[in-house]
Amino acid sequence: MITVSLCMIVKNEERVLARCLDSVADLMDEIIIVDTGSSDKTKEIAARYTDKIYDFEWVQDFAAARNFAFSKAEMEYIYSADADEVLDEENRKAFRQLKETLLPEIDIVQMYYENQLEYGTIYNFDKELRPKLFKRLRTFTWMEPIHEQVLLEPVIYDSDISIQHMPQDNHKDRDLASFRRIVASGGYLSKRLHNIYAKELFISGDDQDFLDAATFFETSCLDTERSLEEIKEAACVVARAARLKKDGERFLKYALKVVACEGCAEICCELGEYFLERQDLDEAIVWFYNGAYETESILNIHSSGDIPFRGLAECYKRAGNTEQAKRYEKLAKEWKPE
Repeated sequence: MITVSLCMIVKNEERVLARCLDSVADLMDEIIIVDTGSSDKTKEIAARYTDKIYDFEWVQDFAAARNFAFSKAEMEYIYSADADEVLDEENRKAFRQLKETLLPEIDIVQMYYENQLEYGTIYNFDKELRPKLFKRLRTFTWMEPIHEQVLLEPVIYDSDISIQHMPQDNHKDRDLASFRRIVASGGYLSKRLHNIYAKELFISGDDQDFLDAATFFETSCLDTERSLEEIKEAACVVARAARLKKDGERFLKYALKVVACEGCAEICCELGEYFLERQDLDEAIVWFYNGAYETESILNIHSSGDIPFRGLAECYKRAGNTEQAKRYEKLAKEWKPE
């Protein structure tokens, strides 16, 4: 049977920490809690489960905090958890069985993260695999009888274990503030973070969030180091900001950049809103229809589902076509992401 260190970084998690630890504590051989500046009873609650509680001065860097937590682990594997996660009884049994049967060559175990769409932020899927269990010390082995080489890629196992993600609130304000801080300090967003920033804006950002992000994403559109994918998502953000500012010329400039790159559901919805605001119902219907049926979403899955359906319903309502309006209202209400 493998041994497992639970590593968590926490701050002001008194509402959910006990719920999380109650569901996993007896499955762990070691519990490490790293507190990044709690002002509530988080550390008192943690002390009921472990004496391995460490303070870490918050430096606006989640990776640094997690690396510090991992550095304190001593078991064979490390289980990384957040305080708003819960393992139910069925998945507790599966975790225990995993401990008993995991093959030694496995470096990373992925588990399903569930219940994501209810709280938004960067999620387009209610259930997705995530790396959760990591081998603490990885061994390297030479392979092949001739032209031998060391296996560099980690051996990953996709388990059937499902973790319930049960946050108390949406973290979008914290996350978007972090992105703005990185950008303001001259930091460069990787392709992954560039996508997450745009995605978080379209999934849960408010109008001011788009206006605050516009300058950064406009710069991205001119960055020759950015991929076509990144330029496309950046142009979507700038187009939304321009529409919000009633800057029609700038809106069309960036919307057309996306259309020229085969388009996406997000920009179709933006064009639908643009023409709806101008009472050009026929043109608005064309673009909302394209969002719903002819294009794919790249940032927010709702852009190819209930959002354009609601847009179509509003167009037909204003046009006096009650039957079609009710049809699309029904489609919007019944739509669920796959």
